[in-house]
Amino acid sequence: QVQLVESGGGLVQAGSSLRLSCVVSGRTFSNYAMGWFRQAPGKEREFVAAISWSGGIPYYADSVKGRFTISRDNAKTTVYLQMNSLQPEDTAAYYCAASRTVMTTTPNDYDYWGQGTQVTVSS
Repeated sequence: QVQLVESGGGLVQAGSSLRLSCVVSGRTFSNYAMGWFRQAPGKEREFVAAISWSGGIPYYADSVKGRFTISRDNAKTTVYLQMNSLQPEDTAAYYCAASRTVMTTTPNDYDYWGQGTQVTVSS
C-alpha cells in the first residue's frame, strides 16, 4: 500500500510563498510519476504540476507557470511544490498524487492520493 502525506499549507497574504511537501511511503517512490492538484470549494479538482519519475520533465498548468516549481528528492521519497507570488485565486486544498504509469494532467490516471493540505491566500 502506498501512502502520501502532504504538509506545508497555511494562511498567507497575497504575494507570499509557501512550500508544500508530500512524503511517500510503502513502495519504490522512484517508480512513480508525481503530480500536484488542487480543489477549491464548489469546483472540480484541477491539475497544477507534475514531474516524471526521474525528475527531468516537469509540467505546469498555465495558471501557475512561472510561479510554482515542482521537484522531487527520490532519496527522501518526497515531492515538493514551491509556490511563489501566491494570489487569492490559488486558495484551495492541495493534493499530491502518484502514478504508476505516466506523467499526466488527468486526475483519474493517478493511482494514489494524499489527504490534502489547505492553502488560503488573503488579499
